[in-house]
Amino acid sequence: MALKIMKLAITANSTVDTTPTVERFFNEPASTVVGAGTLTIAVGDFFTDTGAAATTLPALATDNSYFNVYVNGVLQMEDLLAYTSGGTGVGQLVITVPAGSTIEQNSPVVLVVTNFTPTSDTTIVT
Repeated sequence: MALKIMKLAITANSTVDTTPTVERFFNEPASTVVGAGTLTIAVGDFFTDTGAAATTLPALATDNSYFNVYVNGVLQMEDLLAYTSGGTGVGQLVITVPAGSTIEQNSPVVLVVTNFTPTSDTTIVT
Protein backbone atom coordinates (compact mmCIF):
# COMPACT_ATOMS: atom_id res chain seq x y z
CA MET A 1 0.00 0.00 0.00
CA ALA A 2 1.27 3.46 -0.87
CA LEU A 3 1.94 6.01 1.89
CA LYS A 4 -0.71 8.69 2.41
CA ILE A 5 -1.67 11.41 4.87
CA MET A 6 -4.40 10.25 7.20
CA LYS A 7 -6.97 12.91 8.04
CA LEU A 8 -10.21 13.21 9.93
CA ALA A 9 -13.51 13.17 8.08
CA ILE A 10 -15.17 16.17 9.68
CA THR A 11 -17.43 18.90 8.35
CA ALA A 12 -18.40 22.06 10.16
CA ASN A 13 -21.00 24.70 9.47
CA SER A 14 -20.88 28.05 11.25
CA THR A 15 -23.42 30.84 11.45
CA VAL A 16 -22.35 34.26 12.73
CA ASP A 17 -24.83 37.05 13.42
CA THR A 18 -23.80 40.61 14.18
CA THR A 19 -26.65 42.47 15.79
CA PRO A 20 -26.01 46.23 15.91
CA THR A 21 -27.58 48.58 18.42
CA VAL A 22 -27.42 52.14 17.12
CA GLU A 23 -28.10 55.13 19.35
CA ARG A 24 -28.10 58.73 18.11
CA PHE A 25 -27.70 61.90 20.16
CA PHE A 26 -28.19 65.48 18.97
CA ASN A 27 -27.00 68.89 20.13
CA GLU A 28 -26.94 72.46 18.89
CA PRO A 29 -24.15 74.47 20.57
CA ALA A 30 -25.42 77.60 22.28
CA SER A 31 -22.39 79.63 21.19
CA THR A 32 -19.75 79.65 18.48
CA VAL A 33 -16.50 77.83 19.28
CA VAL A 34 -13.42 79.24 17.55
CA GLY A 35 -10.21 77.20 17.44
CA ALA A 36 -8.00 76.60 19.10
CA GLY A 37 -10.67 75.63 21.59
CA THR A 38 -12.93 72.84 22.77
CA LEU A 39 -16.63 72.12 22.70
CA THR A 40 -17.73 69.96 25.63
CA ILE A 41 -21.23 68.51 25.44
CA ALA A 42 -22.50 66.85 28.63
CA VAL A 43 -25.02 64.02 28.37
CA GLY A 44 -27.82 66.27 29.63
CA ASP A 45 -27.21 68.68 26.74
CA PHE A 46 -27.97 65.99 24.15
CA PHE A 47 -31.43 64.93 23.04
CA THR A 48 -32.40 61.57 21.54
CA ASP A 49 -34.25 60.43 18.41
CA THR A 50 -37.52 60.98 20.25
CA GLY A 51 -36.63 64.55 21.21
CA ALA A 52 -36.30 63.64 24.89
CA ALA A 53 -33.32 64.79 26.92
CA ALA A 54 -30.56 62.17 27.02
CA THR A 55 -29.85 60.79 30.48
CA THR A 56 -26.99 58.40 29.74
CA LEU A 57 -24.37 57.79 27.08
CA PRO A 58 -23.87 54.10 26.25
CA ALA A 59 -20.67 52.24 27.04
CA LEU A 60 -18.60 51.11 24.08
CA ALA A 61 -18.36 47.30 23.91
CA THR A 62 -14.69 46.30 23.74
CA ASP A 63 -13.72 45.41 20.15
CA ASN A 64 -17.40 45.45 19.10
CA SER A 65 -18.32 49.12 18.88
CA TYR A 66 -17.56 52.51 17.44
CA PHE A 67 -18.84 56.06 17.52
CA ASN A 68 -19.05 58.76 14.86
CA VAL A 69 -19.53 62.49 15.27
CA TYR A 70 -20.95 64.77 12.61
CA VAL A 71 -20.80 68.57 12.82
CA ASN A 72 -23.19 70.29 10.44
CA GLY A 73 -23.57 66.98 8.58
CA VAL A 74 -19.83 66.36 8.10
CA LEU A 75 -18.08 63.36 9.68
CA GLN A 76 -15.27 64.50 12.01
CA MET A 77 -11.76 63.07 12.48
CA GLU A 78 -11.39 60.64 15.39
CA ASP A 79 -8.33 62.38 16.86
CA LEU A 80 -10.43 65.50 17.48
CA LEU A 81 -12.90 63.60 19.66
CA ALA A 82 -13.02 62.28 23.22
CA TYR A 83 -16.06 60.23 24.21
CA THR A 84 -16.85 59.33 27.80
CA SER A 85 -19.75 56.99 28.49
CA GLY A 86 -21.52 56.78 31.79
CA GLY A 87 -24.56 55.95 33.81
CA THR A 88 -27.43 58.32 34.48
CA GLY A 89 -26.28 61.93 34.27
CA VAL A 90 -22.70 60.94 33.45
CA GLY A 91 -20.84 61.10 30.16
CA GLN A 92 -19.76 63.68 27.65
CA LEU A 93 -18.37 64.35 24.22
CA VAL A 94 -15.40 66.70 23.84
CA ILE A 95 -14.58 68.07 20.40
CA THR A 96 -11.20 69.73 19.97
CA VAL A 97 -11.58 72.62 17.55
CA PRO A 98 -8.18 73.21 15.89
CA ALA A 99 -6.77 76.65 15.12
CA GLY A 100 -8.38 78.04 11.99
CA SER A 101 -11.58 76.02 12.49
CA THR A 102 -14.95 77.08 13.87
CA ILE A 103 -18.14 75.39 15.05
CA GLU A 104 -20.91 77.89 14.52
CA GLN A 105 -23.67 78.49 17.06
CA ASN A 106 -26.66 76.17 16.49
CA SER A 107 -24.73 73.93 14.06
CA PRO A 108 -26.08 70.41 14.51
CA VAL A 109 -23.72 68.04 16.31
CA VAL A 110 -24.75 64.39 15.93
CA LEU A 111 -23.18 61.59 17.99
CA VAL A 112 -23.84 58.06 16.69
CA VAL A 113 -22.88 55.14 18.97
CA THR A 114 -22.96 51.63 17.50
CA ASN A 115 -22.47 48.51 19.63
CA PHE A 116 -22.52 44.99 18.21
CA THR A 117 -23.69 41.85 19.98
CA PRO A 118 -22.19 39.05 17.89
CA THR A 119 -23.35 35.47 18.24
CA SER A 120 -22.10 32.36 16.54
CA ASP A 121 -23.18 28.77 16.26
CA THR A 122 -21.05 25.94 14.90
CA THR A 123 -22.27 22.44 14.07
CA ILE A 124 -19.58 19.78 13.69
CA VAL A 125 -20.39 16.48 12.01
CA THR A 126 -17.97 13.57 12.24
